Amino acid sequence: MGLKERARKLKSDIPAVYIALKKKETPVIAKVFAMITIIYALSPIDLIPDFIPVIGLLDDIILLPILIAITIKFIPEEILSKCKIEAENLWISGKPKRWYFAIPILLVWIVLIFLTLKLFGKLQ
Repeated sequence: MGLKERARKLKSDIPAVYIALKKKETPVIAKVFAMITIIYALSPIDLIPDFIPVIGLLDDIILLPILIAITIKFIPEEILSKCKIEAENLWISGKPKRWYFAIPILLVWIVLIFLTLKLFGKLQ
């Protein structure tokens, strides 16, 4: 399987993993790995800082797909297959319109910007 096929498969698996996390039947270990993956993906702290040319982005390119693959391995196949079908149905009527999921992320960014400005004396 080439890199493009893996990327496409991963892109289709992410919504299925999200749906699986909401199901009671999904094992706790899969939910733990999913939370670790989400926290790492959204965290401003990386193992290798992004400002280091090339190498800084490699941890995101390599580590995130590995974490997602580990999460998928812990989800039973019958649950994952049902969730993949649900994920495909999400996009039939267009993009999901649940914009309110972005609110926590926006709030974190607003707080980070505010604290940065305050730290560097731009705000009194």
